[in-house]
Amino acid sequence: MTVLTIATLTLREASRRRVLRSLAVLTVLLLALSAWGFSRIDAEFGGLTSGEAKVAGSTVLNLVMFGYSLIAALGTAFLAGPSLAGEVESGIALAMMTRPIRRWSVLLGKWLGLVAFGSGFVTVAGVSQFLIVHLTVGYWPPHPVTGLLLLAGQTAALLTLGLLFATAISPMASGIVAVGLFGATWIAGVVGSVGEALGNPSVAQIGVVSRMLLPTDGLWRGAMNAFQDPALLAQIGTGVEESPFLSMAPLTPAYLTWAAIWTLLVLGLAALGFHRRDL
Repeated sequence: MTVLTIATLTLREASRRRVLRSLAVLTVLLLALSAWGFSRIDAEFGGLTSGEAKVAGSTVLNLVMFGYSLIAALGTAFLAGPSLAGEVESGIALAMMTRPIRRWSVLLGKWLGLVAFGSGFVTVAGVSQFLIVHLTVGYWPPHPVTGLLLLAGQTAALLTLGLLFATAISPMASGIVAVGLFGATWIAGVVGSVGEALGNPSVAQIGVVSRMLLPTDGLWRGAMNAFQDPALLAQIGTGVEESPFLSMAPLTPAYLTWAAIWTLLVLGLAALGFHRRDL
């Protein structure tokens, strides 16, 4: 009950922060721009065939969904820091701990609340984008639920990392470091994809290692594969490995298991750090 109560309070707190307003504005802008862009694709080319619609819808949808994943990453990373480190600095955490509440239950409640917030954002924004693409070019992703679950997992992994940093550094610094690592991992994944396309194992290994150290890019690539049409790679041809918005294959069960273990390990380290934090 304590964990659920703190999760509910964390959701309420997140809904009152200015970060939520910024997320809402960015999301509405991206939805409006994507709706205009997809409508112009259909208008400029005088109507698309079903095959052309799949190619255009798959490619541009992955590009737009990356924008939502970036918005979710920014929002949750900068919510995780103030939610924990901000309460420590303001003295709220010390007032809470005078009651018979365990620190791990506070951390777990905040984590659940932030996961619910990030998953809700990904679901609402993703479904809205799917409807826009379907209404404009007639395309619907083959595995939308799987893709949204993977994006929610990406958000959960990043906010867990943000909570870990929030147990040691300031709220703003924890968000900046988490988002910086998110961007660095994505760039490393692109570099690794280029290495695979060029047949360079050493460069390709950069992407593999980065996706193991921080699974956000790996989960994103799995989501891309769920959103794109299965026949897209065959229609485009060779050289698609270099594209940062196309995925060659779905994620393996082993990698999904590793991503879950990684998130739990980082959450455990965050609980340990919060337990040792001087309030």
